[in-house]
Amino acid sequence: MAATVSNCCFSLLNSTVKLPPCSVSTRPTTFSTLQTPISSLTPSNQGNRLYRSTKASSSSSSSPHFGREKESVSGKEFRGRRDERRSSIYVDGSKSGGKAQTAAFKSFGTQRKDKKDKEKESVFDRKDQQVEAGNLQDATFLNAVVKVYCTHTEPDYSLPWQKQRQFTSTGSAFMIGDGKLLTNAHCVEHETQVKVKRRGDDTKYVARVLARGVDCDIALLSVDSKEFWEGAEPLELGRLPHLQDAVTVVGYPLGGDTISVTKGVVSRIEVTSYAHGSSDLLGIQIDAAINPGNSGGPAFNDQGECIGVAFQVYRSEEAENIGYVIPTTVVSHFLDDYERNGKYTGFPSLGLLLQKLENPALRACLKVKSSEGVLVRRIEPTSDAYNVLKQGDVIVSFDDIRVGCEGTVPFRSNERIAFRYLISQKFAGDVAELGVIRAGEFMKVKVVLKPRVHLVPYHIDGGQPSYLIIAGLVFTPLSEPLIEEECEDSIGLKLLTKARYSLARFKGEQIVLLSQVLANEVNIGYEDMSNQQVLKLNGTRIRNIHHLAHLVDSCKDKYLVFEFEDNYIVVLEREAATAASSCILKDYGIPSERSSDLLEPYVDSVGDNQSLDKDYADSPVSNFEIGFDGLLWT
Repeated sequence: MAATVSNCCFSLLNSTVKLPPCSVSTRPTTFSTLQTPISSLTPSNQGNRLYRSTKASSSSSSSPHFGREKESVSGKEFRGRRDERRSSIYVDGSKSGGKAQTAAFKSFGTQRKDKKDKEKESVFDRKDQQVEAGNLQDATFLNAVVKVYCTHTEPDYSLPWQKQRQFTSTGSAFMIGDGKLLTNAHCVEHETQVKVKRRGDDTKYVARVLARGVDCDIALLSVDSKEFWEGAEPLELGRLPHLQDAVTVVGYPLGGDTISVTKGVVSRIEVTSYAHGSSDLLGIQIDAAINPGNSGGPAFNDQGECIGVAFQVYRSEEAENIGYVIPTTVVSHFLDDYERNGKYTGFPSLGLLLQKLENPALRACLKVKSSEGVLVRRIEPTSDAYNVLKQGDVIVSFDDIRVGCEGTVPFRSNERIAFRYLISQKFAGDVAELGVIRAGEFMKVKVVLKPRVHLVPYHIDGGQPSYLIIAGLVFTPLSEPLIEEECEDSIGLKLLTKARYSLARFKGEQIVLLSQVLANEVNIGYEDMSNQQVLKLNGTRIRNIHHLAHLVDSCKDKYLVFEFEDNYIVVLEREAATAASSCILKDYGIPSERSSDLLEPYVDSVGDNQSLDKDYADSPVSNFEIGFDGLLWT
């Protein structure tokens, strides 16, 4: 839904941009011209972006939407706003600047070579490729890699009662035994049909999506046909590789229909931003080519063991051959989660915004005697830590593992890695023991780990957004896909600030928008309203769209009084609004006045004592919004 990882490249938007995802596409080339986004006014690193690797195609191009981009190579639509923030994390290995390094890249790229040297180099390259291809030609593990054909139908977030025109994409997957396949979540996002085809076969088999992990960009597929599994040998998941270990990426990228093999080495292993899931998990950086269509394909070591899943690439004018693989530790966590719970529940989080303690004066002020620990600056109200920790606490250990002043912990031999890595090894519901210094006193506390609760979600559970139509007033929750579809300029700076800086105060809280007004006699004078947050109905603060529907259904007053931001009020006569509903639905061809999820009884899980007065805070809600390395969410 958002700019995606498996077609993952990194590049920033100016006005008009080509977005190449990593799946292959036959969609006609059509580009939308983007208005300069508010986020582009900040000095983030221009010209770099993370992309997913799926190929997308469509029988015909759909009408353009502001804030989206289409490209025939990857075909699938990728909205650019969130990618801009992701890309700034990666440029020159930092979240900002890097001018000296950029200059070095440029000067290196301008070095000239003698014509004979170039010819010699190309001959050697061809020979190397032929030898490698010959060695792998008969490798049995190649037969476990399959091609994925997916038909996608994305929701229309501006018109939430309908969906957009379908399009198709291709990617890769591989067999893991027990009648199951692994691929990337973005390869089967908003799927209406998934088919797979084995190497050397001309038959496509229908597959089902059993589980989808948006945060880790992994999906689990199943094929019911016994014929598909005849003679199949599933892959074995190998260990986490070391630097400079050889790696072979296998899949079905653009450029042909048969299987493709590229080879490289492991360049880096660290906590990496996953563009599709807007999360930070362990990732393997490699220099083997990953192209549109490689998404979901396996990466092998020299022993033929699968060391991970190809899912995104970094594209920049200053860098080349930077691809990313989901390591087997993340894959195993996903599979274990599914086996434990019968569904995927997600990676847990502490729900803390932490500040590094590199400055000696800062540590001395906090009475931290050694060079270690991270400072708690903000706590999510929905996390268990909200009841245990306090702002100003210093976390010095996690399950008795010391946390450095840069927010890192020991990792293998002679390596360190981001503190978030330890949290990602846990499961939702696990308990972690934290060593904390509070006002100079050391103590140990226990915290239950839970997945993060986003006030403005990056993805919509169930695929279709909720909506409620009252006398032509269309209400829907604010989400990142809606922001991208509507274009940030039409959403407004105040709502964008809430989306970027507000935390959910309880599970299920939403920002409810009046998306648009369907003109009718009953709503005369309100027709021009759009993308405004509704705060109260008849004096009651609105918690989410289901709560709004409940308030409307239970209202016995003569008038429905809606209070919006900036003290704007909309008043409707309740009986007239109810009577006009069927006529409005008929005039606009809308099947129902509300989405199916709002037909369920409303359950109040908050209570009347919950404080709902504070609208937004003063710090970003994700690592993608933070402009420097001093702060990090865990």
